Amino acid sequence: MIRLTAESTPAGTSYLATGQGQPVVLIHGVGLNKEMWGGQVVGLSTKYRVITYDMLGHGASPRPESGTPLLGYADQLLELLDHLQLPQATVIGFSMGGLVARAFALHYPQRLQGLVVLNSVFNRSPEQRAGVIARTAQAAEHGPDANAEAALSRWFSCEYQAANPAQIAALRQTLADNDPQGYLTTYELFATQDMYRAEDLANIQVPTLIATGELDPGSTPEMARQLAERIPGATVAVLAEQRHMMPVESPRLVNQLLLEFLDTANARQNQIKGIVA
Repeated sequence: MIRLTAESTPAGTSYLATGQGQPVVLIHGVGLNKEMWGGQVVGLSTKYRVITYDMLGHGASPRPESGTPLLGYADQLLELLDHLQLPQATVIGFSMGGLVARAFALHYPQRLQGLVVLNSVFNRSPEQRAGVIARTAQAAEHGPDANAEAALSRWFSCEYQAANPAQIAALRQTLADNDPQGYLTTYELFATQDMYRAEDLANIQVPTLIATGELDPGSTPEMARQLAERIPGATVAVLAEQRHMMPVESPRLVNQLLLEFLDTANARQNQIKGIVA
């Protein structure tokens, strides 16, 4: 079992880092924290330097000011890479983390080696948009745990919830423990920024993977396909019978997908640089 001690950047971002090799940064979803990536830390750190961190307003990282734009979250990642003296990294974003990863790719392309967007939203329908706006209003009125039960039902299969009650209870507590303002500021972005600079996605030039679960109700396979169509050369993966929290529910399956992408992308980069791997 890998035991890590969290460190902080000068700006206060809490992060964990382990492993050797090309750097891979993992960004969690709204209401969660860097601990959601435990399965990926174990699975990827044998070949890569794996960095996870707490998004603004989550875990042990600073609370964003109300109205902080998506760029502010991308800037947090930039400060982390600067602190770690990493010229480039592959960035993997889950759900809200996928929006941050996309924003980072658009604002700081020179710092990006590869891009993975997992279980994230794009081009919501009017009905989907109305639903997430309603959940935002509930969070504003009742706090971060207002949507906890409904969220867990969307995120996990019934079978997984029944078989892992302690883990589900811990996640429920994580949601409840979020700073109300930090959570709401982030959730508002999650609810409204799925089309953030969509017209510029064609400018992304790094190897890109867009993946989701076949049964993910909020980050659907159709969303993944539409997003991938905007990014030159992007590949799409739809994992059969998986729901939203597939990195947690099925870490081996997700790790296999990520390792295949990372290995292929790095081999391609080495080939471009004229390096024999």
